[in-house]
Amino acid sequence: MTKARWFRLSVVLVPILMILLIIVYWDNVGTANFYLHTSFSRPHSSGAIPGISEGEDWEALRDVDEFLAKLLSSNVKQNSSISKKTEQPLLQGSSKPVASNLEENVRGYDWSTHDARASLDQEKLQVERQRTLREFCANSSFTFPTKERSFDDIPNYELNHLIVDDRHGIIYCYVPKVACTNWKRVMIVLSESLLDQGVPYRDPLDIPREHVHNTSTHLTFNKFWRRYGKFSRHLMKIKLKKYTKFLFVRDPFVRLISAFRSKFELENEEFYRRFAIPMLKLYSNHTNLPTSVSEAFGAGLKVSFSDFIQYLLDPRTEKMAPFNEHWRQVYRLCHPCQIDYDFIGKLETLDEDAAHLLQLLKVDRLLRFPPSYRNRTASSWEDDWFAKIPLAWRRQLYKLYEADFVLFGYPKPENLLKD
Repeated sequence: MTKARWFRLSVVLVPILMILLIIVYWDNVGTANFYLHTSFSRPHSSGAIPGISEGEDWEALRDVDEFLAKLLSSNVKQNSSISKKTEQPLLQGSSKPVASNLEENVRGYDWSTHDARASLDQEKLQVERQRTLREFCANSSFTFPTKERSFDDIPNYELNHLIVDDRHGIIYCYVPKVACTNWKRVMIVLSESLLDQGVPYRDPLDIPREHVHNTSTHLTFNKFWRRYGKFSRHLMKIKLKKYTKFLFVRDPFVRLISAFRSKFELENEEFYRRFAIPMLKLYSNHTNLPTSVSEAFGAGLKVSFSDFIQYLLDPRTEKMAPFNEHWRQVYRLCHPCQIDYDFIGKLETLDEDAAHLLQLLKVDRLLRFPPSYRNRTASSWEDDWFAKIPLAWRRQLYKLYEADFVLFGYPKPENLLKD
């Protein structure tokens, strides 16, 4: 290697090493104590990394990829060893229901053990789910929007559903209406990202719901650019390679029913003003609607499931703004053809999948996955819910969510799509 090559490489390496020391310190100290009110740094300018400019010098980053991977990998191991010293075995939680919210009614814990045969079946199930996903992602005859783009093409704001736990090397892509509240609670406990009177939460059900969905509680990929500047994509890729990545999915039509039930059948001020009022005006010809959801419900003014389906199919909806996360397609939330997920869970097999995943993550002695809700929307309800929806609408709706059905192995609902 020539002297000029060594000089150019040293110009790149020195500032990178300085930045990595800061990153390692922050990941060891800052992330482990990342509190609800922690503020992130402001976005970096184009010169965020000193000594690195566009063009030839930036290309030299490829020469240190292996070094970075080893460093971050050792950082994960170091965090894990620290965790083993500080983490305590699981405390048996109570099975009392949380009464603060209608959606928080629980049916009690299942502390039953899972035998070796169940684990073997789970392994086969995971192989099949991942095979299905990868085959259709590679199938050029099966297309859907954004399928062909690369990870680098995904805008930062579309990565806000990827939650990172640096303590255990875990990345979780949350999908609303697929047990995401409880999985977020699990991630908070594991990452120790939220404190209660100065002590990290240890029981997921102790974490108040309003804190669970507070965006400042979680470290997401969307926040990387504010922390690391233009170096962020490089770090994302390394963590995607090294960390265990998982998501949970659900029958797309049942997920829509569940979203409708929780956001429009219960009094929700935000969703009433943002979505219900426009739907009632556009599809039910209502005018002079009450300004509050309580007044509307008192007057019997509620969005119908038919209104909701019309809203989803209306081409004006996406022109105004992307689908809300509660009914946005999973392939748009989690990018399964760009991210190689290590575990694909399903709500239909939540108890078994959750137990197996916690074992794979080697955290099953630290916590248990919280129990399911009594009133969980069932797939057997589809026929009743779609009975009054015109056949043409059902077929359009299937096309809108077809990618989620196919990628995650859900059968086409033929009974809803035929005369």
